Amino acid sequence: MARQNPQQVRKKTTSTRSQSKQLPGMPAWFVDLRLQSWALFALGFLLYANTLKNDFAQDDAIVIYDNEFTQQGLAGVDEILRYDTFRGFFKVEGKEKLVAGGRYRPLSLLTFALEVELFGLNPKVGHFVNALLFGLTVVLLYRLVLMWMRPDRSVHAAYWIALGTAVLFAVHPIHTEVVANIKGRDEILALLLGMSAIYVSFWTYDRKKTWGYVLAALLFFLALLSKENAITLVALAPLAFFLFRRAKPAAMVGQALPYLASSLVFLLIRGAVLGWSLGEPSGELMNNPFLKLEGGQYVPFSSGEKLATIFYTLGKYLQLLVFPHPLTHDYYPRHIAIMTFTDWQSALSLLVYLAMAGYAAWGCWRRKLTAFGLAFYLITLSIVSNLAVVVGVNMSERFAYLPSFGFCLAAVAFLYALASKRAGGSITHFRQLRAVSGALLLVAVLFAAKTMMRNAVWKDNYTLFTTDVAVSAQSAKLQNSVGGELIQKALSTKEEPQRTKLLQEAVEHLKKALEIHPYYKNAYLLLGNAHNYLQQYEEAVQYFQQALKLDPNYGEAQNNLAITYRDAGRYYGEKMGDLRQAEKYLRLAYQEMPDDYETVRLLGIACGIQGKHQEAITFFTRAVEMAPQTAKAQALLNLGNAYYQAGDEAAGAEYHRQAQAIDPNVFENRN
Repeated sequence: MARQNPQQVRKKTTSTRSQSKQLPGMPAWFVDLRLQSWALFALGFLLYANTLKNDFAQDDAIVIYDNEFTQQGLAGVDEILRYDTFRGFFKVEGKEKLVAGGRYRPLSLLTFALEVELFGLNPKVGHFVNALLFGLTVVLLYRLVLMWMRPDRSVHAAYWIALGTAVLFAVHPIHTEVVANIKGRDEILALLLGMSAIYVSFWTYDRKKTWGYVLAALLFFLALLSKENAITLVALAPLAFFLFRRAKPAAMVGQALPYLASSLVFLLIRGAVLGWSLGEPSGELMNNPFLKLEGGQYVPFSSGEKLATIFYTLGKYLQLLVFPHPLTHDYYPRHIAIMTFTDWQSALSLLVYLAMAGYAAWGCWRRKLTAFGLAFYLITLSIVSNLAVVVGVNMSERFAYLPSFGFCLAAVAFLYALASKRAGGSITHFRQLRAVSGALLLVAVLFAAKTMMRNAVWKDNYTLFTTDVAVSAQSAKLQNSVGGELIQKALSTKEEPQRTKLLQEAVEHLKKALEIHPYYKNAYLLLGNAHNYLQQYEEAVQYFQQALKLDPNYGEAQNNLAITYRDAGRYYGEKMGDLRQAEKYLRLAYQEMPDDYETVRLLGIACGIQGKHQEAITFFTRAVEMAPQTAKAQALLNLGNAYYQAGDEAAGAEYHRQAQAIDPNVFENRN
């Protein structure tokens, strides 16, 4: 066969492109691949452009600004590859295994480390990269659906379904948690790289370029390094070949091999890093939602309760995909209540999913596009459904990111089928698609508006938490988070009435968290902090002690309790003039932190005023030994005063002389 020269190939390609733009009954823009690709990229990117002014929020702390490995930039690459994804955040070995099975997702952390290396801790860069990757994902999905359909279906169907699927995916508000939260890059990369692998597989199959399978395997391996849920594509890749290329079983197995090989390598690496045990489900409610309080302790749900609650959340995913309101980032207990199959929502969801699974199996066998979309949705959702493995939370909108492509494809294919049926079984002109195009456009406009409004909620933790608590009022975690943010806001507020108001609001949210989860140690800690700042020390002490009762090794509670004792001692001594109460609290503080200079100094003052001169001398002597250089002169002055009060003028004069040698103005600066 004679080889064509490059000019002939170029002429043929141009001719083909020209013919596609002259598709009878269709406007030129509709079949302009380059125009559509740029428009879709712009749509995906610009929808999230308003996130560029947002700060870090939510789980960004875990993977970016509080992760010791990421903060090192490229110097942290070795640790990122060698440890659990959460290890750099918890910093203590073992704490990262709070969720059963652990997490190994180094690729997104590597991108964050690179950003830190090049730009420092800059949230604008993270938001820009997420929006950029999302725009590329939208284009990829458009081109992938076109590649799937053009050889086997009408060109009209291919272009309309590909465009409609990409647009619906781009504008869907359920994706805001993934794109607007920088941490969501693991989801973005898993979908982008996983579907790129499938795209390359089809390109390779169509052109018989066997080297492409190596590239497909590499892309899929990177997808797995982004997030483990990409592994579900192992089942979907050969199924796509069955539907769109009518592949025989042997060919389907062959197409699955690159994905199986990548999965095996990934699992071996993951096992070497995290171990092979998936671990036991956590006994802490915030890491295992399938626990309930009985007889003063948490016990597992019954099997019926667990299954009914899971199917309730599966139904909730469908509801949010069809009608994405209200949205929230928090579905922790008990935003999702304990359900049984006597609850109609759970029972209906079970029936709907059984019907979907049945139709997907039947329809895929008959190569129906809507059925493939549903199969994609069901298979990719299965790994985060809690049916096989408890993922640590009832549900999350980010878990719908990968499955939502299947939903969008099924929905748009269904609309096209309706239009085709109405047209007598064949679409030959764009006007036959006006009704469904108009409906899809209306939905797209409404979804886009919702997306942009939701992006603004992800401005920072304070905005996100205080907004979403109205939706997730029964979430112990969110009530606790709101309380913590209100405390932080109060500490940065100078006006005392406003500061007090914020602290009191924090107390109410934290008490609500404890109503939902009575053994929530962090809520007790924050309540102790809030009452300390409100100068309600007895209540603060009680909450810290309760936190320590739940966890005797709770370092933060131990430290804050000691500080509260010290603050209470100062308050009763300086503000209330109650020296006996002041001394009681200061001695408690001294027991907890005997090396704290301020505690020792205050104890010396309290004892000296009460005439306990020898004890005052003992404490002030210790204070001189402990004092930082900036406080050394004041410590010597206090010790000299104590000796004067005890009747030893010579010693008092000597220590005053030493104090004045360090600071000639010490007598003027004394307190």
